[in-house]
Formats: sequence, C-alpha cells, structure tokens
Amino acid sequence: MAFTALAANAIHFPSPPTSSPAYLRPFQVSIKPGRRIGRRFSAAGTDRPVYKGVYGPWSVEDEDIREVILYRSGLVTAATSFITAATSAFLPADSFLADVIHHQLDLIYIVGASGLGLSLILIHIYVTAIKRFLQALWAVGLVGSIGLYFGLAQTNNEGLVQYVVDHPSGLWLVGPVFAALTGLVFKEGLCYGKLEAGILTFIIPSLLLGHLFGIMDDGTKLSLLGVWMALFAVFAARKFQQPIKDDIGDKSVFIFNALPEEEKKALIQKLDNKME
Repeated sequence: MAFTALAANAIHFPSPPTSSPAYLRPFQVSIKPGRRIGRRFSAAGTDRPVYKGVYGPWSVEDEDIREVILYRSGLVTAATSFITAATSAFLPADSFLADVIHHQLDLIYIVGASGLGLSLILIHIYVTAIKRFLQALWAVGLVGSIGLYFGLAQTNNEGLVQYVVDHPSGLWLVGPVFAALTGLVFKEGLCYGKLEAGILTFIIPSLLLGHLFGIMDDGTKLSLLGVWMALFAVFAARKFQQPIKDDIGDKSVFIFNALPEEEKKALIQKLDNKME
C-alpha cells in the first residue's frame, strides 16, 4: 500500500510557480554575470517542436531520443526473454525446442534482468525516490538471484530458474526483480492509461504469490502465465508506437530539479514576475 501511494504521486510535478507562466517563448533569468539558467530550457535556433513545460519550454534533443530508444529496447529485451523462457512451459517435455530452452533458462533470465535494469536506469519518473526504490528492488533481486544460484541451486545440481520453479521459497530472493517490473508496468499504466500494463500490475504479483504460497494449481498458474506472456508482448510492442516525447515527460521538471537551489528560487521568482 505504501508503494502504491508513492507511485500515485509520480504523475505530480514539484511545486510549480504560484501563477501560470508564459510558456510560449524562451525566457532568461540572470543569476550571476555571464550566466543565464533560462538557456537550459530554450529551444531557440532549432527546428524541433517546442513543448510547454511547468518551468519553461523544452524540446527533444538527440540525447533524449537515444535514451528513449534504449529504454524501450530494454523493455523489449526483458519481454522477449521472459516469453522465450515461459514458452517451455507450454511445450511437450520431450520436444527439442523445450530441451534447448530448458538448458538456457538461466542465460535467458540474465539477459532479461539486464534489459529490465537498463530500462530502470533510463526511466523518467518525476519523483526520484520512486525511481531509486524500483532500482533498489532490482538490485536486491539480482543479488538474491546470485546468492540463490551459488548457495542452493548449484548444490542441488539445478539451474536458478528451475530451482525457483521446484522450490517456491526461492521467490523470496528472486522476487524483488519482478516487484521492480511490476512497479514499472504500474507506472506505464498510470501515466499512459495502457490497459495491458494495468492488467499486468495484477497478473505478475498474483502468479508469483500464488506460486510462493502454493495456493494455485498448475492449470491456474499456466493460464496466468499465458496471459502474462500475451500482455507483455503487447506492452513491449506498443512502446514503439508512442511519440518519443511521451517517455521523456515534462523535461522542464527534470531540468529544474537539477538546478542549484539559488537558481530554482530565481527561476520561480522570474516566472511569478511575468504574470504580475
């Protein structure tokens, strides 16, 4: 409940000026001789579209495009890895493809977790504490996965993924990785109103908790796993249909948050003065 309450605040901006500023033109705020912080918000001299921001106009730069592409690529990597690994649960146990996937499950898990980690590094969330929390969950899950692999899975001559399948208690160590994934899809569903992301927010923990506490039969778990696979594929594919600016959010907020306190105060005062 605490995480949900925090995440709900992710769509809110830091305290804006007391009155709405004029966003349609770049502004300048003098702080020290030879230094003007308004330039950080200005898109003057470019052919790029200029968007209205809480703290000033901004535009999408080449670096922003690269970050968004990497963010989305990380999600596609995570989704592809998960779907590939989960496919083995629906194949005949003696099939060649199932055998190939089974012997590569840990490698697939590493690739997928790495893709998720990349996306969590590049994700744009206004509330930094939420972003750090998701990253921490991923890191804890990664450390737990390593510990589980060398501490228990190897001693039982099993791979990490197969050990968690056979020993649900292993989810206590691996689970934080999937908790981070749940937080990410929750953010996507909350910010963009994506139905598949919203459903995944419930499917992922339901399946994992059902496996952990043994309250689901194999048929129910397979059904939820299939839904997870389908929705994850739709979620990853639809990310590339969004405009680049959607995954950036209001860039002026991130620029503002990076300013020293004296420049923040000066900028807010300047914006307030424009409306007087």
